[in-house]
Amino acid sequence: MARGPVSHMSQAYPDRVEVRGRDLAGDLMGRLSFTEYFHLLLTGHEPTEDQRFFLDLLLVAIAEHGMMPTNVAARMTLAADPDSLQGAVAAGILGCGPVLLGTAEPCARLLEDAQAKVASGGRAAAVADETARALRASGAKVPGFGHPVHRPLDPRAERILELADARGVTGAHVLLARLLRDAVAAAWGRPLTMNVSMPIAAVMLDLGFPASAVKSVPILARTAGLLAHLAEEREEPLGFLMAAHAEEAIEYERPPG
Repeated sequence: MARGPVSHMSQAYPDRVEVRGRDLAGDLMGRLSFTEYFHLLLTGHEPTEDQRFFLDLLLVAIAEHGMMPTNVAARMTLAADPDSLQGAVAAGILGCGPVLLGTAEPCARLLEDAQAKVASGGRAAAVADETARALRASGAKVPGFGHPVHRPLDPRAERILELADARGVTGAHVLLARLLRDAVAAAWGRPLTMNVSMPIAAVMLDLGFPASAVKSVPILARTAGLLAHLAEEREEPLGFLMAAHAEEAIEYERPPG
C-alpha cells in the first residue's frame, strides 16, 4: 500500500500529547525552556548548549527596537479594534519583509551561496569581494548592511559577533560576514553598518540551522515585542495619536486637472 501524507510534528491522544516523539506533559513540560522547546519544534531535535544559548541570545536581540512600523501598525490596529489582539499582532507581523525585520533570510541565502563558492575552491576574501561588487553593479541593496539609526556600528550585531568568538562558535559563515563588511565598504566607497540581520544569519548557519529556519527567529522574537506594545497600548493608548500625527504630517494636494 502506498504511504500517505505524514507529519512528524505532534498528535493529541485522549490521555497525552506527543510532540516530536516526546510526551509533552510527562517529559517536556518542566524540563525544557521555551527556547529549547522552540528549537525542538523547529528542527525536530533538542538543542546543544551553544544552540540554546545563541537562539536565546538572538531572540532577545531582535524582539524590541522602539516604535518601528511593525509596532505602529499593531498599535493602530488595536486602537481600531480593541478586541482583536490577534489581529493587531498579525498586522505587525505582516510587515516582516525584505526591508524591515525579514532581512535575516536573504542574508542567510547570500552567505550560503558565498560559502558554496568557497567550498568549490574559491578564497573566502575573493568570494566576498566578488559578491559585493556584483551587488553594487546590479544596483541591488546588500542584505544585512545599512541602518537608519545605528552608525557606524549596530551594537546588537557587534555583541553577537563578540559572543560567537568568545564561545568558539565562529565558523565559515561568520568569517564571510566579516569579510563582506570590508568588501561592501570597498564596493560602495564608504563603510556601511552591518546590521543585526547579518550576524543572526551567520551564527545560525554556523550552528547548523538551515537557511529556511533563519526568518523564524525575528518573527517569533518580534511577536513577543508586539504583545508587549499591545499590552501597553491598552494601558497607555497611542494608536489614534499616531494616526492623527500621520495625517497632520502629510499635506493633501488636489490632483492636477
